[in-house]
Amino acid sequence: MSTTEPRLRDPDALVEEIERRRREIERLNAELAAWEATSEGTPKRLPAFTSISGNEVEALYTPAHVSGSYVDKLGVPGGFPYTRGPYATMYRTRLWTMRQFAGFATAEETNRRYKYLLANGQTGLSVAFDFPTLMGYDSDHPRSLGEVGVCGVAISSLADMETLFDGIPLDQVSVSKTINGPAIILFCFYVAAAERQGISPDRLRGTVQNDILKEYQAQHAWVFPPEPALRLILDMFEWCSEHAPRYNPISISGYHIREAGATAGQELGFTLANGFEYVRRGIERGLDVDAFAPRLSFFFDVHNDFFEEVAKFRAARRIWARRMRDEFGARNPQSWRLRTHAQTAGVTLTAQQPENNIVRVAYQALAAVLGGTQSLHTNSMDETLALPTERAVRIALRTQQVLAYESGVPNTIDPLAGSYYVEALTDRLEAEAEELFERIEGQGGVVPGIENGWFQREIANSAARQQAEIEAGLRTVVGVNRFTGGSGEIEIDTLQIDPDVEKRQRASMARLRAERDDEQVTASLGRLRAAAAGGANTVPYILDCARAYCTLYEIRAAMEDVFGAYREPVFF
Repeated sequence: MSTTEPRLRDPDALVEEIERRRREIERLNAELAAWEATSEGTPKRLPAFTSISGNEVEALYTPAHVSGSYVDKLGVPGGFPYTRGPYATMYRTRLWTMRQFAGFATAEETNRRYKYLLANGQTGLSVAFDFPTLMGYDSDHPRSLGEVGVCGVAISSLADMETLFDGIPLDQVSVSKTINGPAIILFCFYVAAAERQGISPDRLRGTVQNDILKEYQAQHAWVFPPEPALRLILDMFEWCSEHAPRYNPISISGYHIREAGATAGQELGFTLANGFEYVRRGIERGLDVDAFAPRLSFFFDVHNDFFEEVAKFRAARRIWARRMRDEFGARNPQSWRLRTHAQTAGVTLTAQQPENNIVRVAYQALAAVLGGTQSLHTNSMDETLALPTERAVRIALRTQQVLAYESGVPNTIDPLAGSYYVEALTDRLEAEAEELFERIEGQGGVVPGIENGWFQREIANSAARQQAEIEAGLRTVVGVNRFTGGSGEIEIDTLQIDPDVEKRQRASMARLRAERDDEQVTASLGRLRAAAAGGANTVPYILDCARAYCTLYEIRAAMEDVFGAYREPVFF
């Protein structure tokens, strides 16, 4: 092992180095001009290439494409502006958390899947809820008919949440919950379930997605109008900072924005703009930015354009750090440090030749790790056909484990730093995001941009361009519009949801309603309505409702009586 210590450079030597580099760039530009003039090298004679986002990719990248101070733009891992990673040692001392998004049928069946995943080396749980739960409906609500347990697990009360984590110590496992419109209710179910295990909130680790702005922009799983929905998120910021300081009360999500058709730059710009809006609202609420910002987390998509995805993560950290310090006045470095979960792109999976999805996911996972993610979910090959089987989930998890333990990639930090292409992409994405911030301000801010449909139109236009390129054969999707021969109809096993799930869940709900204390239910819901109308923090009141075994929809309806329901205007 080398024992050579790094030495500080003499200022005069640095001046000479800068002058030497200036002359080198001049010489390089002359060589590039000569290269471009040759018949072999002239870019005009080469095919044109664009990224998936539609940006031109040059044939060659050199130092002429990169500018600025290394210290200012890259720094060191764990140091401002965190371009090279949010932590000093990164994966050398702690690998990213390996999660698999999982949930189906009833809480009992999903509990068995969780125990299977943990036994196979998964290090964190990520809960997928069914569609009625995502929208705040109980399993026995008329609107839930035919959807109970189909695309995730059905959770309608604290009783279901207790069953979901039965035998899983919640102070030892980090749990992520993908829920938005009724997120505060599911969070309270989770806290109450932990209490039943004898675990106080300050010992809980994990994240609840709880990002309502991107729902209005892209995914459409909302309950309340924007202003009361934002108030509920701030209630969670406030309550968690005091009672659950290790828990992330929000995961600001670019994933669904990208899945709806946004470009990498739009995913980056829109997601960070949403994050800044939450920060502004928290400060306006009277919260100390350093009391809640360290627990804000992010969630990004990992698409097919490998280098663009790596650069996106690096640019996100740099932008967040500078804005949090310079615009919002955060003093704690923990507030500057962007931490993120990542998931491989579900929109890139194909029903045709589904085994190809294993390869796509492996490359996407590699991009996420090279980009410096803190947590990763790898999609299963069969997810375009059904919820994943245990075999498919195991392959997806093993993909991460091979990457972590066999590839050598985690051994060094930010290994693509210094690549002219990657650094130029990082700069370009940062500039694109900054331009989008200006355009959002031109709309009057994030909420007005949602209300007038600007975000929705921007995403729809990008999605239309990408789909048109695929349909015209300008962009290849292997096994779909090229290399389709000889595959035939490939049969793979898929997960079948028991058609009696809904019947069993309805019976469980009937038992719950018959056995609980109706007076306690009525009283706790009344106190929640009063708190919602009076402006008090709603978390303690929703917790009381959860402990009384009020159902998801009963709690939603109590707040809807005060806040109203959101109906999206027609924009197209």
